[in-house]
Amino acid sequence: MGNARGDGAGRLKAGEILKEMALTLWYLRAVLMGLVLLFVLLTFGMYYWGAPVETANRTPSSMAETVYFCAITALTIGYGDVVPTSTFGRIDAVCLGLIGFVFTGLFVAAAVRGVQEAAQRSAAGGGS
Repeated sequence: MGNARGDGAGRLKAGEILKEMALTLWYLRAVLMGLVLLFVLLTFGMYYWGAPVETANRTPSSMAETVYFCAITALTIGYGDVVPTSTFGRIDAVCLGLIGFVFTGLFVAAAVRGVQEAAQRSAAGGGS
């Protein structure tokens, strides 16, 4: 472990990491807002044309349950308590999952960049 330091000069500060992450997310704001807008449009499409139903009693889902279903699908959790019953709804659900995958990937990439930038600044500044 030749790169381990005992003097603490390479310590990263959480505030610096969060600042760099926020700056990266700020640069990506147009892409992120586009993904949020697409999520909202797909959610309304799911409610009106996706025919989501509760699996427990096979009744049509309310708007709140549809938003819940779309959020759970975008987060790639997928409990299965609300399901789309039309072809459009199934295609919509796949698109929601892909949007969630991209959105999550952008947040993780921003976090990684925040750590990298903070580490570079820490190394260049001597840990101060």
